[in-house]
Amino acid sequence: MKKYKPTTKSRRNMQTVEYRKVLTRATPEKSLTFGRKRSVGRNNQGRITTPHKGGGNKRRFRVIDFVYNKKGIPAKVDSVEYDPNRSAFIGLAVYADGEKRYVILPKEVGAGATFIVAEDAPVETGNRLMLKNIPVGTFVYNIELKPGAGAKLTRGAGTFAQVVAHNDGYAQIKLPSSEVRRIMDTCWASVGTVGNDEYKLRNFGKAGRSRWLGIRPTVRGTAMNPVDHPHGGGEGRQGIGLRRGPKTRHGKQAFGVRTRTPKKYSNDHIVSRRKTGKK
Repeated sequence: MKKYKPTTKSRRNMQTVEYRKVLTRATPEKSLTFGRKRSVGRNNQGRITTPHKGGGNKRRFRVIDFVYNKKGIPAKVDSVEYDPNRSAFIGLAVYADGEKRYVILPKEVGAGATFIVAEDAPVETGNRLMLKNIPVGTFVYNIELKPGAGAKLTRGAGTFAQVVAHNDGYAQIKLPSSEVRRIMDTCWASVGTVGNDEYKLRNFGKAGRSRWLGIRPTVRGTAMNPVDHPHGGGEGRQGIGLRRGPKTRHGKQAFGVRTRTPKKYSNDHIVSRRKTGKK
């Protein structure tokens, strides 16, 4: 992490990832980028549907390959790049046939490294195999939920899942949330851990850096009026009263309530639920 001298109040506790030591290219591959207007939490009427979003610097969207349908063709990582739309670093993979694609890079894989997507690929960091060919105890990322549908799980910076068992055509995967889930062993996953694990240690130091990223302020409920939030009102600082627990601004319980749909189609594949509540 890069720490700054306290030349101002904003700089005092500010720390960021040392991008110059990791990244090898400043500008993205033009053929794999496109521009568009972000919705920033608004619907088609312009009304806020997701709070705390809006503004921010203009971004170019990178086309990331999550399907990995170029099987049996080795690829070389040409560069390590920053993607403003995700927490992980991305790499420009150049396949042996000349095609270029952006992929999420695992930890300890940089420019010049090679990987391959194949059923008989060696179990090495960056390679992509079917879950049935990955030994128990291996860390994986970019995991599919349905064969050929593309990676859906474990794509954020520093995250990884672990193969804990193989049974009856399914692989049991322990996810970062501590949930253990069954996934068909014909689904594909990449070996390793997603890079940029220092991402969560960042300290912006000032409110302006959050605004650059499109993050708007979060106002405490106790600082509002009763008409705006269940926690609002009162003289001076007030507690939440005789309520069972903290509530959202819409009056729903904020903590200690299961929010998963009871009859969700994929509930049968959960072997062990994630741990919730205070640790």
